[in-house]
Amino acid sequence: MSRVPEITPEELYAKIQAGESVTIVDVRQPHEFEKWRIEGPSVETINVPDRKLSRMDPAVALADVPTETVVTVCGTGKISRGSARHLQRTDADVRNLAGGMEAWADLSVHTELTTDADATIVQFRRPSSGCLAYLVVSGDAAAVIDPLLAFAGEYVDVAADYGATIRYAVDTHVHADHVSGVRALGEHTEATAVVPEAATDRGVEYDVAYETIADGDALAVGESAIEAIHTPGHTSGMTAYYVDEAVLFTGDGLFVESVARPDLEAGSEGAPEAAAQLYHSLQERVLTLPETTLIAPGHYSDAAEPAADGSYTATLGELVEAMDALSLPVEEFIEHVLRDMPPRPANHAQIIDGNLGQRDLSRQRALQLERGPNNCAASTDAMTE
Repeated sequence: MSRVPEITPEELYAKIQAGESVTIVDVRQPHEFEKWRIEGPSVETINVPDRKLSRMDPAVALADVPTETVVTVCGTGKISRGSARHLQRTDADVRNLAGGMEAWADLSVHTELTTDADATIVQFRRPSSGCLAYLVVSGDAAAVIDPLLAFAGEYVDVAADYGATIRYAVDTHVHADHVSGVRALGEHTEATAVVPEAATDRGVEYDVAYETIADGDALAVGESAIEAIHTPGHTSGMTAYYVDEAVLFTGDGLFVESVARPDLEAGSEGAPEAAAQLYHSLQERVLTLPETTLIAPGHYSDAAEPAADGSYTATLGELVEAMDALSLPVEEFIEHVLRDMPPRPANHAQIIDGNLGQRDLSRQRALQLERGPNNCAASTDAMTE
């Protein structure tokens, strides 16, 4: 039995980020593949269930795809090991993804942003879903913006690397795509859990102490200030946070490749009104800030281009220039946002209940519920036409 080389999720992500050609041979069943899979600009992904692949000539299976790096993938990395061994009969460079999709879902990487802020800001990225979280460090104090439950320990560890203790764990809104970590951080560290005051009307029932923050309020973190700016549209409580008058954490209101979808809270009937709210939030609260303001969103998709520092950020001026939707009149903006909206995030109702505190979700259950793309943005196709 030949040895099967493995590639770790970290190594695979590094290749994808570097733009290297990678072919993913996903040997899960089609219904699993359709729910979520590994994608990227330089990635060719094919779905051939393992039993079918084992009966195929491996040269035929790889005939129409690049073979510089071929990575076999299954749920846990066990079944795909045999698939990799089968494909090794070709001249392709075949490796098996260690831990499979479960390990891919558990991958988080972080980058220190290049900003004009006095505070040091670190962006955490979750490649499997495109979720972004942030650590704001000033002196020996830190705050986490939009933490994920699954990676709560990582934020604590990275803050410690900077010689800081997390004082605040802050959400921009009630998330529909991932389980928030504000309660976990509030319960297991000295951090204070903070949610937007405007979001509490949805029925927050936390079993730990928490504080609310209203439009115009600010949190002091060391020598820096985090100011709340209410920006409804994606949700009624959506709140952006402005740090040192240099960086704006927009949550799900504005991304580097799109704007928010307005139907996750309002539903299809309330989506037009929410889209109008989003328009006014963007035009009156966000686009009035200096064009040098760095926009740090809550998500990114495969359509997003990373910045020079490897993060998914852009200046407000760059977004206005690149995103036609930001210059449309209100009626055309609403039409664009409502057109071709993607499917709702998987398990969004259960995730929202968890984030309201109406059900308890473990880390393992959170990882299960969060599988798949976040889908919190309007279609990127409509943004640049």
